Amino acid sequence: MNSVGTIQDISIDYKTNKPKITLLLEQRELISSLEEIKEDKLSIEIKKYRKKRSLDANKYFWKLLQEICELQEIDTIEEYKNRVKELGIFRQFKIMTEDVKTFKKVWTDRGIAWFCEIADTDYIGNTEFKIINAYYGSSSFNSKQMSRLIDNLVQDCQAVGIETKTPNEIKALLESWGKNGSK
Repeated sequence: MNSVGTIQDISIDYKTNKPKITLLLEQRELISSLEEIKEDKLSIEIKKYRKKRSLDANKYFWKLLQEICELQEIDTIEEYKNRVKELGIFRQFKIMTEDVKTFKKVWTDRGIAWFCEIADTDYIGNTEFKIINAYYGSSSFNSKQMSRLIDNLVQDCQAVGIETKTPNEIKALLESWGKNGSK
């Protein structure tokens, strides 16, 4: 059972000396379900509520990217990778050479826009390591990162005559992105 609510009170139970938390839940219909498990030991997870993020900004980015790639007759995924690399949004890992293939598979299985590349080679003693730049998919970007990605693409689209949303429409997309749980 999942619910949304707020913490109403935090105190210490004086009999057991354990924390006691009172929750105020938004869904009244949960009362009967909670009554049924009232005496049972529960597994409890409390975390900050975040609305599901609208992917409109990401969808808009991919729509424009497709249009410019068709016009310029270039591969959409390769162009995406170039744009993400320009932003420098990646995490670097040092991985034993024999583990690189497995790492790449795990990273890229997150989605078509998640990719990695070997940036360098390093040695510790006789053991060879590869330095991997692992790039995040744009759906995981925060609003500032997404803004930079879209702004650069919009400029390129306008330069070749592709119609784009107005600055205010783009701003609204990005504000929605930021308010709805971006990282």
